[in-house]
Formats: sequence, C-alpha cells, structure tokens
Amino acid sequence: MNDRILALAAEPNTHTPLRDGEERIVDPRFVIWIGPGDGPGWTSVQRFRLESDDVDTVIADVRALMAERGRDACTWEVGSTGTPADLAERLLARGMQWADHDSHQAGMVLDREPEPGPPEVAVRVAETLEDYIVSEAIAHLAFGGSIPSDEHVIALHERRNPAVSRRYIASIDGVDIGTASATFVPDAVVLNAGSTLPDHRGRGAYRALVRARWDDAVAAGTPVLVTQAGEMSRPILERLGFRQVCTVLAVVDRFDARPDP
Repeated sequence: MNDRILALAAEPNTHTPLRDGEERIVDPRFVIWIGPGDGPGWTSVQRFRLESDDVDTVIADVRALMAERGRDACTWEVGSTGTPADLAERLLARGMQWADHDSHQAGMVLDREPEPGPPEVAVRVAETLEDYIVSEAIAHLAFGGSIPSDEHVIALHERRNPAVSRRYIASIDGVDIGTASATFVPDAVVLNAGSTLPDHRGRGAYRALVRARWDDAVAAGTPVLVTQAGEMSRPILERLGFRQVCTVLAVVDRFDARPDP
C-alpha cells in the first residue's frame, strides 16, 4: 500500500475532488473542507501537521476562518497519521466533544475482489432526479433522519458528475432498499454513505453495493477501495476482505462565531 492510499483512508476530504458548493482551505498545518450543508458534519478539519505548542493557535485560526464564513461549529477529524499523536485528547481537554455518530472510525482498504451480493439484489447507478430522491430518502431514513427537501435533492442532482462520483441504489424485486456513493480518484475509489433501510437489513444489499463499486473501480483501472468505517459497517467490511490501515477520531468544536464588540 502506498502513501497516497493511506492518506485517502485517513484524510479523504483533503484528497478527493471538490464539487460545486464545496470549498477547501489548505494550510501547511491543516486542511479544512467546507460543504454546502449546515451543521458540524459539513465542515471538517483534517490532515494535521502540528507541533505540540501549535494547538491553541490553530484552534483560534480555524475558528476565525469559520467565523468569516458564518459557521459556528466544525468537526476535527484526527487521523492516526497526523501530529501530534495525542491531538484528540488535547482538543477534548479544551472543551470539544466527541461527535454524536461514528466518533471512532477505521480507515480501511480493499485491494482484492470481494464476494458478489446475492443474485436477487440488483444495483443500478443513480442517474435521474427520481433516483436521487430515492437515494436521499433511503440515506436519511436509514439513520433516523427526516427526508430532505426537494430543493436540496434538485441541487445535488444538478451538481452530479459521474466521471468523479456516482450514487448507487440496491433493490430487491423492484423495491429500493439501499444506497451508497463512490468517488473516483487516480489511485482508488473512495466509498461513502452506504446505508440500508432498517426493515431490509441482512439481505445482502450492503454487500452488493460494495461489489458494484469494486466492479466500477476495476473498470476505471484502479482496483482499490478505500473507506472510513464506523461501528455498524466495520464488521461486514472485514468479512468482505477490507483491512484497517489507520484510525480516525471525530471531535466537534462549537464556538461563538460573532465578532467581539
């Protein structure tokens, strides 16, 4: 495994292409990815190259950059390849908190063919607006969220670029039950957002979605899959042959973005 693959596993938002509505701030000490949504999950700070006495200065610098953009929260994604090694503990000691979901993730890599999904599970690439509506509904309902607005989904569909990223939908007997995404980069395919409706879990949709993205990675000439796995997805990925190459700890910083009077 080369260093670029390890970097993708530890710091994906640093190395994947930007889409419309996204911004990336690159500093020698850190990288900030800013997405189009609200909430700390849409702003991630990663790829840390700090000295021990840099931490307070960097926190202040990141908060100032976020305040300029009207944001008052962000997620620090601390990979095990960053420095200092105890950065997550230092951030928690300064009042930040573990992320509500998947605060401890495993950077994982697959470089051999996984088993196929069950024959009854069909997977298609989401292309139409209707496909995007289905994909977004599944992704949100799978984790107990609310279905996004039509405006949100229309904007996502208009920004799509199949050469860079794709969405997939899994179905059984014509019923759509799972969805996932993939981002294509020169060295690998990065997997994101795999989810299955709760009533249909255990039927092989997740496995089929992994295999569909592997097949597309092979077709693209980059037969390597990279992802960050939380507690729910890690066991199945291990069974499919993924191996852990790093850890990523997610810590949320909420702060007052208003300027001093």
